[in-house]
Amino acid sequence: MTIPPPPPIPDDRPPAAGVAAPAVEATDVREPARLELEPGVWHRISPKYVWVQVISSGSILLIVVAVMLVLTLVLHQWWAWIPGGILTLILVWTLAITPRQARSIGYRLREDDLVFRRGILWQRFVAVPYGRMQLIDITHGPLDRGFGIAQLKFVTAAATSGVTIPGLEQATAEALRDHLVVVAESRRTGL
Repeated sequence: MTIPPPPPIPDDRPPAAGVAAPAVEATDVREPARLELEPGVWHRISPKYVWVQVISSGSILLIVVAVMLVLTLVLHQWWAWIPGGILTLILVWTLAITPRQARSIGYRLREDDLVFRRGILWQRFVAVPYGRMQLIDITHGPLDRGFGIAQLKFVTAAATSGVTIPGLEQATAEALRDHLVVVAESRRTGL
């Protein structure tokens, strides 16, 4: 029985003059790359979403102002100006930034996942792998139906990666849902 020779010890010394350096086999060592968004098309939501948000926030603003006026003018409760004024300022600010918020919402279909983004100051980017999608749901409220838009919701096993894309045209939401169901099924069978 023979014992195999020990592996060679690497020599870190430079080769002597006139002596060729031993050939070193090149290996492909790659460090894990950080997530870099590929150049591509970001799909935006419908401008009708802004109108739905303005109508819903505007109606809440009208209710707050009406309650505040009734409390102060009819019931003589002057303290109502403080919470009413604060709520009015918040709702007016919300109405002012709604168009910019809507422009910040987008999604992109990539080879292995869907990337969703939203937010102005606090931006959120979520990548949802196709193979991890468990449920793809379309919802729309009364205002959404009136304007012909819907929300597309993805549910995965991880609770934090659930994504809802608001303000999609109804036809776009249905086509995207059908496409994602097909891709998700093919990716899950390949797992």
